Amino acid sequence: MDPFLTLLHSFSSSLSAAELRELKFLCRDNIGKRKLESVQSGTELFNFLLEQQVISSHDVDFLKTMLKAIKREDLVTRLEHFVEEGEANVPEDQPDVNEKRLQKVAIEVICENVGREWKMLMRKLGFSEVKMDRIIAANPLNLKEQLVQSLREWQKWKGKDAKVTDLIKGLRDCNMNLVADLVEQKLVQLNIEAK
Repeated sequence: MDPFLTLLHSFSSSLSAAELRELKFLCRDNIGKRKLESVQSGTELFNFLLEQQVISSHDVDFLKTMLKAIKREDLVTRLEHFVEEGEANVPEDQPDVNEKRLQKVAIEVICENVGREWKMLMRKLGFSEVKMDRIIAANPLNLKEQLVQSLREWQKWKGKDAKVTDLIKGLRDCNMNLVADLVEQKLVQLNIEAK
């Protein structure tokens, strides 16, 4: 069974009638009036959103916004955990284990060493302004968290095409050669340790 559908089903079970009404109201721009009136459960509502491709297992932003709007932080936390566990991505669209390990180390180094210029780096990586703005709005005063979340979103967006070499190239294109050198040193160290 699809883990995302299982998650949505469990969300549906925990919604009160009032919360369902609020969710239906929030979906007015995405689902026709007649369809919305016919919705009797969270499962039916989520099903319509899936059909309209408003939500999917690898695009949970709208779902997250809705859950925040009805103040169900518990469900938001479960959704974030689901995404972080990697369940929100199709396994075959993921980088291999070794590449993931390298990226994790590279991202740690980047987050420790790239400051206010992080947006320039994300642009070099082809990351959209809209996504950056959304991340800044979610983490208004936390520069490091903005960068961490942007790099995670970049990984999800690129899937198996996300490469640590792209991160290093992006750094060099921004004249962040010192950080690029630090990343490369760390990766060499990692490879030696792995042997």
